[in-house]
Amino acid sequence: MKFENVLLASDFDGTLANSRGEIDDNVISAIQYFISEGGKFTVCTGRIFQGFHKFNGTYINAPVLMGNGAMAYDYQKGEILFENAIGNEGVTAIEDVIRHFPDVTVEMYNFNQVSIVNPIDDTYTHMKIMGIEQFEAATPKNAKLPWTKVMIFAGEQSQAVQRLLEGHSEIGFLKTTESVIEVLAKGVNKGVGLLRLGKMLGCKPQDVYAAGDGYNDVEMLHAAAAAFVPESGMREALAAADYVTRSNDEGCIAHAIEILDKLY
Repeated sequence: MKFENVLLASDFDGTLANSRGEIDDNVISAIQYFISEGGKFTVCTGRIFQGFHKFNGTYINAPVLMGNGAMAYDYQKGEILFENAIGNEGVTAIEDVIRHFPDVTVEMYNFNQVSIVNPIDDTYTHMKIMGIEQFEAATPKNAKLPWTKVMIFAGEQSQAVQRLLEGHSEIGFLKTTESVIEVLAKGVNKGVGLLRLGKMLGCKPQDVYAAGDGYNDVEMLHAAAAAFVPESGMREALAAADYVTRSNDEGCIAHAIEILDKLY
């Protein structure tokens, strides 16, 4: 088959999904064609398990990468394929942030439990968007470990918080100009997760592809054999593109599969 042992991983928001958060029928049809020819299609998202509710076995046939590559979850088997989460080493770093910036909101994501320091009105809005119905008010010391990732809502203090985190080599984080900082286990990013999943699925590196639109997709785009970025993507992602596709509202992933169809 044309796409046997070919893996295509797509970011969800802004890439696979349109601006309404839906997947257009033409995109689903293109993915189903890709799968029918032996391809493996999955999502690689910053969302964590509790916040990803879009799995559909008719167009996702490989384990889903979550937490920016920290976890691969096999929905068909109902089990974690791998997880590189934050353990005890992350508690000190997060406590240090809270000690220096006591007003920030911190969300700590264990597979089974979400724990939050300083929940505010925006916290409830974020939980609603993520589809998370329950969370626990907690401190880093009593929040359930391990954490797939930690989100720090730092507002105007974001750059100062990032400078503090740079002194904690035991963890990693996504450097951003935005007000939200995502803390990960050391060495974790979407690119590392993508290649690890591809190897576990028996795909050669030259047959592993990625599509994404955001700053958290850059490592994945660089790791892939070729990177697809919608024309609506962020500057950082577009700089890493091998192919600039139609926007996510015009079938980014369908366009990517059209390109792969010619390559193979």
